[in-house]
Amino acid sequence: MNAEGLETTARALVPPGKGILAADESHPSIGRRFEPLGIPNTEETRRRYRQMLFTTPDVAEYVSGVILFDETIRQKADDGTPLIEILARQGIIPGIKVDRGAKPLAGAPGEQVTDGLDGLRERLAEYAALGARFAKWRAVIAIGAGLPTDRAIRVNAHALARYAALCQEAGVVPIVEPEVLMDGDHTIERCLEATEATLHAVFHVLHAEGVAFEGMLLKPNMVLSGKECARQAGIPEVASVTVRCLRRTVPAAVPGVVFLSGGQSEEQATAHLNAMNLPGMSHPWALSFSYGRALQAAALRAWRGDPTRVTAGQRAFHHRARMNGAARSGRYTPDLERAVA
Repeated sequence: MNAEGLETTARALVPPGKGILAADESHPSIGRRFEPLGIPNTEETRRRYRQMLFTTPDVAEYVSGVILFDETIRQKADDGTPLIEILARQGIIPGIKVDRGAKPLAGAPGEQVTDGLDGLRERLAEYAALGARFAKWRAVIAIGAGLPTDRAIRVNAHALARYAALCQEAGVVPIVEPEVLMDGDHTIERCLEATEATLHAVFHVLHAEGVAFEGMLLKPNMVLSGKECARQAGIPEVASVTVRCLRRTVPAAVPGVVFLSGGQSEEQATAHLNAMNLPGMSHPWALSFSYGRALQAAALRAWRGDPTRVTAGQRAFHHRARMNGAARSGRYTPDLERAVA
């Protein structure tokens, strides 16, 4: 895929009223979500769960793309149709997680670097042949005493840039995900400082590695107070500070910013996105969502692994997708939340 094709796909992932479902949980990650509900973490259960989400009626009105896990991109529905084909038939663009998880950064206590560059060129070719049109790579940046260090930011930015360049070489749109974690008691001002430093470094190295900004998407954290911070910033402050941070760091050539939910509650993530899209919040990119838990948690609670509760799970998933679709244009309200529910 040439540069024009990459940009076309990137823009198709962030049209008005739509966003991305992150259904790329690793086996341990999805197990942690299944366990409290008594759902067995088996390949068959994971397949049935993803099938429930992907076959939700009319969800393509609000979901433009889905990030898949390696297992999921190879699985089939009950009738033998590949799950990736079920998505494509609805006009939903299939994507794939290609990183292999964050590991401790040598000589840097409390900090991590993401694995997965070895063999990535070959894996991207295979995933593209299977039908994936975009990919995702997550880097993790922690805030703490003396953290993040410049070194941790630098090595993660370098890995993100190498990944993105390999994606574009393969004709796959890279979603670049540098996540500054909410964990800790830091203030929103401290989160702003760390996020701004991270995004500056990431785009500097992306440029140095020859990545075309028009053919990529950014998946950052919102700028938030730490989970244990005594003063939790309100919705308007989070929206204002986050947009300010992006305007300082993200080139206007990038077609869209697709936020991660990062441990926020479902309604918090929707309300924050909505506030960033209200009239008067000027920005050059589409501000959208690439949520995992914030789109799935209600559906998982409604389903509980019970084959007789598939419709209930799909109804809950459709509701959250619709609410976030409304937030894309600043039309989400608590009244709408209650009325639709």
